[in-house]
Amino acid sequence: MEITQSLSTRCLPWTPRVHHRRLPPTTSAVSFSPISATVTASPPRKQKTHSMPPEKQETFLPDPALPSEEFNDRVNALRERTAELPDDYFVVLVGDMITEEALPTYQTMTNTLDGVKDETGASHTPWAIWTRAWTAEENRHGDLLKNYLYLTGRVDMFMIERTVQYLIGAGMDPGTENNPYLGFVYTSFQERATFVSHGNTARLAKERGDPVLARICGTIAADEKRHELAYSKIVGKLFEIDPTGTMLAFADMMKKKITMPAHMMFDGEDPRLFEHFSAVAQRMGVYTAHDYADIVEALNERWGLEKLEGLTEEGREAQEFVCKLAPRIRKLEERAEERAKKMAPQAVKFSWIFNRELIL
Repeated sequence: MEITQSLSTRCLPWTPRVHHRRLPPTTSAVSFSPISATVTASPPRKQKTHSMPPEKQETFLPDPALPSEEFNDRVNALRERTAELPDDYFVVLVGDMITEEALPTYQTMTNTLDGVKDETGASHTPWAIWTRAWTAEENRHGDLLKNYLYLTGRVDMFMIERTVQYLIGAGMDPGTENNPYLGFVYTSFQERATFVSHGNTARLAKERGDPVLARICGTIAADEKRHELAYSKIVGKLFEIDPTGTMLAFADMMKKKITMPAHMMFDGEDPRLFEHFSAVAQRMGVYTAHDYADIVEALNERWGLEKLEGLTEEGREAQEFVCKLAPRIRKLEERAEERAKKMAPQAVKFSWIFNRELIL
């Protein structure tokens, strides 16, 4: 889930969408060849079983196998919990869910990266196994959120499904150029962004009286955090063995801006749907330009970029750019916020909530 297209164009005018020099092919010391990828088998160890306490084994959704009366009671309880959640919250939650539902696009994107793609669709290389396992886990996020939203009765599922259909059909263009250096920088950033977004929807659900939805969003956020750690470790290793090439890749993605996965979102009615959804997320504090800056800063610190040595002159120029980027974003956002205060509020209808209006 996301710095938004509206935020990137409104708050980051200094990074126009232009074509940058393509990075050299990945022929450095790091090898992305599936043939060279190996897995070291660990010795078997005794597994603990049933370690989760019984009181934590609640299901997030009512069990359809329950008797009709009990099932209906649980659905009614779910609806009572969500009754206090505002329309703004549902717009953000729906947007996050739709982004998760476009998973086929993300697996396709990963499989365009040279050297790490799943060549057969069922390859046994570690790269391919990881991608399929990641996809399987991510798939459950959208399913869970969609089922919960359906049971609330607060959203128009027809328009939501329509938006998912259009989004998967449209695809995405993250600017990764089939280059795994660029691809793993992108996924490192994106996984942290979704961790932040789902974490904030969890916080808001808890504050508004729905602890079950808070646990759902919190569980998803925890998954995204683990994924972020995996991808950022890959990039961290790249920095160790090819510091200049990796620094250039990071700077390249930052100059192009991280395009959010759902930037081609459309419901058949609002051609600026993603921009409007993003504005609501910004206003509610679910995902903001400040979060974008925080992510840049966090990645800089995790990879130790300020102290990174062994760079060429071009690499040092890229290093200076990325290390100064977060403060620059924050200053630009402060100016944008001041300009926004002088603008008249805009009312926009969202088909996801039966065309009710929200003030952006």
